[in-house]
Amino acid sequence: MAGTLAGRYPDRTRTFRILFSHCDLHHPQHCPELVLVDLLNFPALMPASRKRFDLNRHVAKLLQCRRCPRMQSTPVSGGAIVSDVMLIGQAPGPREPVLRRPFAHTAGKTLFHWFEEFCGMNEAAVRSTIYFAAVCRCFPGKNSSGGDRVPARDEIRNCSSWMGKEIAILRPHLIIPVGRLAILQFVDCGKLEKVIGRKFRVERAGHHFDVIPLPHPSGASPWHKIAPGKRLLERALKLIARHPAMKDLAGR
Repeated sequence: MAGTLAGRYPDRTRTFRILFSHCDLHHPQHCPELVLVDLLNFPALMPASRKRFDLNRHVAKLLQCRRCPRMQSTPVSGGAIVSDVMLIGQAPGPREPVLRRPFAHTAGKTLFHWFEEFCGMNEAAVRSTIYFAAVCRCFPGKNSSGGDRVPARDEIRNCSSWMGKEIAILRPHLIIPVGRLAILQFVDCGKLEKVIGRKFRVERAGHHFDVIPLPHPSGASPWHKIAPGKRLLERALKLIARHPAMKDLAGR
C-alpha cells in the first residue's frame, strides 16, 4: 500500500517520510500508522477520518487564538469530539480556564444532571460523544456588579468564525444552544418562553440541522425552576432525548 502511494504521489513521498520517519514506506507491514494517510488528503479519504483530522487541526488553531484583548483567559475547548450533536454555551466562567473544560462548575453539574435524567447519559458519556462549543471561547471577566461580563459584539463577531468552521466540518444533525446568548446565534429569542420546548430547522452555509434550545443552567436565574420554565425545560429535554442523533449517541 505504502509503495503504491509513494509511486502514485512522488511529490508527497517526502511528507510521508517526515510523518513516518521511523517507518519504511515500501514495506507496509512495518508501518501500521499508514492507516492515517488521510492526513495527506488523498482522494480515497474516508469522511470520518477527514472530519477527525480537520477538527483536530481546527481545535489546535482555536486554542492559539488571541483576537480579543479584553478577554481574561485563553480559549477553552472540550476537545476534538467528532459528533452529529453540538452543544453551544455562552462563554466560560472563571473556573473553566483553570480546569480546561467547558461547563466545569455549578452550571455544568445542573446541565449534566439534565442529560442523565432525560437521556440516560452521565457527564463522562456526554463529554466524550458531544462536541462542546460556545459563542465566545474565553472568559470575558467580571462586570461592575460582580457577575460574569456579557461578551461585546466585536468579541462575538471575532469568535463566530470558529463556530462556523465547526459546523462546516461536523455538519451536525442537532445543535443544542444553552442560554439566551447562544440561542440568539440561531433563532430569535425575545422571550425564553417562545423558544424553549420547541425544535427549529436552521440552515448555515447550505447545511440544514435541528436546533433545540435550553435555558442556561446557572443558579443566577430561577427561570428553569419555576413555571412555565420548568415545564418547558422538561419538554425541551424530551425533544433532545427523542432526537435520532441523541438516540444514536445514547445507544453507544
